[in-house]
Amino acid sequence: MNIFEAFLEALETLSSNKLRSGLTILGIVIGVAAVIAMLAIGDGAQSYITGTISDLGTNLIFVASGNPMNENQNRKPLTELDAIAMRDEALAPSVLVAEPLVSSRRQVTFGSEKINTSIDGVTPGYVEVSNYDFLEGSGITEEHLLGKASVAVMGVDVADKLFDRREALVGETIRIEGQPFRVIGVLEPKGGGMGGSQDNLVMIPFTTAQTRIIRRPQNEVDVIVVQAASAETVEKATDEVSNILRTRHRSPIGQDDFQVISQQSAVSMVSSITNVLTVFLGGIAAISLLVGGIGIMNIMLVSVTERTREIGLRKALGARKADILVQFLVESSLLSLFGGIIGIGLGWLIAFIVEKVAAASGTAFYPNVGMNAILLATIFSTAVGLFFGIYPANRAASLQPVEALRHE
Repeated sequence: MNIFEAFLEALETLSSNKLRSGLTILGIVIGVAAVIAMLAIGDGAQSYITGTISDLGTNLIFVASGNPMNENQNRKPLTELDAIAMRDEALAPSVLVAEPLVSSRRQVTFGSEKINTSIDGVTPGYVEVSNYDFLEGSGITEEHLLGKASVAVMGVDVADKLFDRREALVGETIRIEGQPFRVIGVLEPKGGGMGGSQDNLVMIPFTTAQTRIIRRPQNEVDVIVVQAASAETVEKATDEVSNILRTRHRSPIGQDDFQVISQQSAVSMVSSITNVLTVFLGGIAAISLLVGGIGIMNIMLVSVTERTREIGLRKALGARKADILVQFLVESSLLSLFGGIIGIGLGWLIAFIVEKVAAASGTAFYPNVGMNAILLATIFSTAVGLFFGIYPANRAASLQPVEALRHE
């Protein structure tokens, strides 16, 4: 018996037991669909998160006070003077911009509507280096900074909550902790970022925040945003910034009281985490394939028992052990192959539904059904069918003709 004949006979056998074959295939379908969907969603999540971080710019560096790796209790806070020192070309030739930032959560109201959101005291330079664009209006200017103006720029989440719209908001007055601020701009949506949603915030002038909303002692700041001269000089700029702070804070060697995080390192870290999660989720989904394989072996053992007399008759007419072995292996492989093909379609459908649900919620999330995932699922499902079909096939091939013919 050649492979083609075994294939045709396997199709005939499986079609004669449609319900049983369909239920057996179902386990493989669910397993393959789960693997495809999990890998696609994981890949899409990685692209979405890393893309969002990269949108801020690959040459940005964030300097924050404190260091979880250092238990030094005498740490010094970051200040405006630290940011000024980082702008010194003699000390940090690789640094273009160093802008301070203060931030705190406060209540913002408009009429009866209210929202607790992030209030960021920013400089004009911060808005530029952070790559923010505007739906309408403009950003914080030097005049606002010098005059400690009561002006604000809103993210779209705040606009949606307070006004239920995103247009024609320039000139409206909101209140932050009861103090009136005139809206001068609305930011374009940016989605999530390193610190959470970049759309759920209100920006006000840095000087206004320091004196009226977010009071910090001795000109303390929460973060200093540094822009390197280029993506290639990020590492050098990081070293320069670290050396400046070590000198100014007089930190002992190996006991930095600050953290320096670049966009590149953040992207690498997030990619590593999402890769691990994708593999983890794919591994869990693959368990479904093993369950489906066990179902194939169970059905094939039942089939061997039901067809014992048929096997004995075939052997008596000259069928070799290898012919019987190939016959049952082809049947089990076809079950898993059909399940794999249907599972690929179902997995793609699940990924498509997730994409549409994300789009409906305003999130640009695109699960990616890659060719690697399809090939992996197809090969793995076929291998499962072969692996779990070997024992039943070998059992059928090892039956003695005389005993098989006597079987009732």
